[in-house]
This record gives sequence, structure tokens and C-alpha cells, in this order.
Amino acid sequence: MKKIIILGDISRKKIRETITKLEPLFRNKSHLSVIDISDEHELKNVSADIAFVFGGDGTILSASRKLNDKQIPLIGVHLGKFGFLAELTSQDINDSLERICSDEFVVSQRMLLTCRLVRAGHVINETVGLNDAVISRTSLSRLISIKLYVNEKIVTTYSCDGLIVSTPSGTTAHSLSAGGPIVTPEMEAFAITPICPHTLSNRPLIVSGCSKIEMEQISESRGIGLTVDGQVYFDVKVGDRVVIEKAENKLQLIDTQTRTFYDVLREKLNWRGQPAYDAN
Repeated sequence: MKKIIILGDISRKKIRETITKLEPLFRNKSHLSVIDISDEHELKNVSADIAFVFGGDGTILSASRKLNDKQIPLIGVHLGKFGFLAELTSQDINDSLERICSDEFVVSQRMLLTCRLVRAGHVINETVGLNDAVISRTSLSRLISIKLYVNEKIVTTYSCDGLIVSTPSGTTAHSLSAGGPIVTPEMEAFAITPICPHTLSNRPLIVSGCSKIEMEQISESRGIGLTVDGQVYFDVKVGDRVVIEKAENKLQLIDTQTRTFYDVLREKLNWRGQPAYDAN
């Protein structure tokens, strides 16, 4: 029998009740442990063949960082609002658990990024991310100036509300809402998307996943921050550099092959082949 862990925010009623309802099914088919996603100590010592992550994409983002060094394959059970990353719904569990326990799945590898905040030549903070790293204002609605470097070569200076560097997985998140492109998840690339650039010719840029990207904050103003995956935050001062590169590890994401990436796009983005003409 496989060793399975269930991860979720147990403080949330819907997640707690769903896990409690499905727990007997899991225990019948596997060696099971249920762990609160906020329990850092237990996560540090965990080992398993598969992790089922109950919640929305935010829970999967958190799990991908906290289990990064474990390389445990994850599968999401969607209990959130939108859900690009979660593979299953609670109604899918019965059939999907049977297939997963019989090894009827593939593992999709998703590129992760490492993000370092460098101040006066010293790394003061470092984290991994699945979706993106974003420099933006946190208070007044004023433009900020950010110099962009790729492989230590100057690209341009953006005057904008912020700058997003996303992985392929992250191109359907914050980057998409800022007008960035959608990149298929098997690619190794970074999408660089300015938020409300003052110069209309500043367009999103795709660079190789092997690139070293640096964002330098040059605005003489306060209230500017760096956010990774919308969950990890650091204050950014003038002269700070944010260095982003492809992480050594990749996220191991279980794919039951019940739907394709394009199925998800059509469903979540409400893509249609034609306009909805009036039948009359």
C-alpha cells in the first residue's frame, strides 16, 4: 500500500469537513497521515509516496515551497474558487484514488524559480516559488522605476506599477491579468510582464528558463515590496536587486490524464469557438 499524506488548512471548515468525510476511503486504500499545511515541524519530517493537497491553488503553492526538498509528487483536490493547478474535485476522489494507487498516472514536472533579495551585495532573503516574483507598490498609486537585466545585460528601465517575472505555471495567474502571455507548463521559460507600464511599447517578454533575471528598484520612494507566489513578502529599498533563476528542483505534479491543459483553459477562461449568437 502506498504511503499517502493529506495536506490542507484544517482551520477552514469546508476543508476540514471534506477531509473527515473522505478519510475512511483513503485509510482503506493506503497508509495515511493527515497534516495541517501550517504545521512546519511535521512537514519538515514528513515522508510519503504521494501528497493530496486539499484547497485551492494557493494551498498547492504553499505545499510546493514547503515540500520542495522532499520531491513528493502532489495532486490537488480543488476546494477553492478558480483552480488551474488542482487536478481533482472531491467528487473525483473515489475513481482517481483507485487509479493512483494502481500507478495509473504520470508525473508532470513544473519549473520552479529561486528568488533572492540582494542588498548592498548581500543576500538578505531567499525563497523558491512556483508561480511568480513581483515587485510592486504597496501603498500610494504612483509609478515606480525598475531596471531589468537578463544575464547581466541591461534590457530597459520600466516606469510602471510593478513588474512580474513568472514561470510557465504562473502565466495563468497574476501575469495573465496584467496582459501577459499564456505559456504551456512543460516549457522552461520566464515571462516578464510589466504592470500598467507608462510607455505603451513596453510589452511582455519571454526569455529562456536558463536566464538570470535581475530587477533593480531605483525609485526614491517607500512602500515597495517583493511578493513571491502572492504569499511570501519582503520590503524592497532603493538599490536592492531581486535575482531570479530556475530552481534546481522541479515540482512533481500528478497528472491522471483526465483533462488536458487546454481543457483547463477552455473551462476556466470560458473560451468559445464562436460568439454566442442570438438564436432569434
